[in-house]
Amino acid sequence: MRTTSTTTNKTTTKAKTAAAGSLSALLTMTLLLPTSATAAPTAPAEESNDIPGITSEESREQVQRAGEQALEDVRIKGTPPGQATPATDALDHGMRQVIADGAIGVSVRVNSPGLTWRGSAGKRAVDRNPPAGWQDAFRAASNTKPMIATLVLQEVERGAWTLDTTVDEVLPGLLPEHGDATLRELLSHTSGMPNGTTELLLAQMSDPEDWDEFRGLISRDYSQQDHVDIVNAFPWTERGQFVYSNAGYVVLGMLLEAQTGRSVEQLLRERIWSPAGMRHSAYPLNPGMPNPALAEDAWIGDGWLGLRGFDPDLFRAAGAVVSTTGDLNSFTRSLVNGALVDPALVQEMATPVTAEGYGLGVYLVPDPCSSPEDPQWFIGHDGASFGTLSVALTSADGTRQISLAATGRDISAIEPRWDLGDVIVPALLATC
Repeated sequence: MRTTSTTTNKTTTKAKTAAAGSLSALLTMTLLLPTSATAAPTAPAEESNDIPGITSEESREQVQRAGEQALEDVRIKGTPPGQATPATDALDHGMRQVIADGAIGVSVRVNSPGLTWRGSAGKRAVDRNPPAGWQDAFRAASNTKPMIATLVLQEVERGAWTLDTTVDEVLPGLLPEHGDATLRELLSHTSGMPNGTTELLLAQMSDPEDWDEFRGLISRDYSQQDHVDIVNAFPWTERGQFVYSNAGYVVLGMLLEAQTGRSVEQLLRERIWSPAGMRHSAYPLNPGMPNPALAEDAWIGDGWLGLRGFDPDLFRAAGAVVSTTGDLNSFTRSLVNGALVDPALVQEMATPVTAEGYGLGVYLVPDPCSSPEDPQWFIGHDGASFGTLSVALTSADGTRQISLAATGRDISAIEPRWDLGDVIVPALLATC
């Protein structure tokens, strides 16, 4: 197993290859499959979502905690930001650690004025020997959401919508009992809409402990209307409460298509990827990955669950994008630099709407390079598919970005085998 990294600073370019651990593990939110499931639409709205990979709430909290840890690492040592650790050595160590703990492959990229670094460790697939590469594509999952949010805010900037535009104003009758849900509420997960993906899977499960049945369900075709029908059938929570909803972003995708006459894939390609210089991103709605890519498999406690047949239309506009660390850094940098939408609207995106710190398709992470007297923030999102975790963050001024992805997610237990912070903390510190 190899660890490979490339570092470029103002005076030096170097490539390093070192021995690493055998398997790999990076943390995403991991939840147990439910021990019991109900298909009844009358299930209480407050019941927990126990399908792995459905909600990004735990992964968001872990990313935010990693930012706080990076901030604390700087302050405890009492040294200027960026000098607390040997940055590139810490990054190499972090990658080796997640591989040693059980992940399959990891890819990381750091961009800042004084350091350009990209590295990878582990393998592209659990059953194949080629090493993971820093250029490999991966399932970006909910990192799709900031892109969809940007498309929505482009329509606001053009004057077609406001953030108070309702679903019924664009697609009357789509949500018969909740047509007054606004764009702002959908973007911030405060409309009361259920998660959608959870309910869609639970409603079909006959044996929630059968991994083969689970794999079959996530490999089926799902239409946009399937996502809408399931949330129309289940109870909603009180408006204003934060309930992470994949279906809400599927609805946003439908509203965008109705407003523009263009598909979500066309809108992403023409209005996000092209102006941001993202040449290696895609919006697939069928199984399969480009080449080269980090293949998905999930650890289920006593072995690997193959996910090659996973169909991303289970997530659609909430999380179907496939991307690379380079493209994600290009996206977040272009977003905050005003290349995609007016900076005033970017500021609105980044302003937390909820007590959980979520804004309009993005959330905030403490910037360890800032001082206690003048705290600053990274802006971005994470993505948790069933086999991959990804993170994409940028400093508010657009000068520093980090992105990473790791495969081999542990979905067998509440406490997973590998820790996301092992890579996020040194990546954040390396930007200082």
